[in-house]
Amino acid sequence: MATTTAPEVKPQEKKTAPVSLTPNAIAKVKQIMAQQNPVPTGLRVGVVGGGCSGFSYSMQFENASGLMDKVFDMDGLKVYVDATSVMYLNGCIVDYVETLEGAGFKFENPNVKSTCGCGSSFSV
Repeated sequence: MATTTAPEVKPQEKKTAPVSLTPNAIAKVKQIMAQQNPVPTGLRVGVVGGGCSGFSYSMQFENASGLMDKVFDMDGLKVYVDATSVMYLNGCIVDYVETLEGAGFKFENPNVKSTCGCGSSFSV
């Protein structure tokens, strides 16, 4: 008499995002998204080649994930990160800051070895 065992069902593991957005950044992204027509489904955060130091950060609105994207939920905001950018953004924190000089999104990335003088590109 043969016995069969059912495969063990593991609870779905929560994916840890390589990049995190502060509550300020999430609120600002949601505010800007609400003004778009049509309203995008999420935000793509990535790293692209270019700039004086080799890489720059990229943020843009998206309506769907790509084939190689990882999708993360951050307080109701879908954040898309492509597979290549994951390794460059590991541990990165994105904040939205307002100062007397201006306002914008600020990336704090522990993987960065150097940045350019203008602060818009980096090397790892």
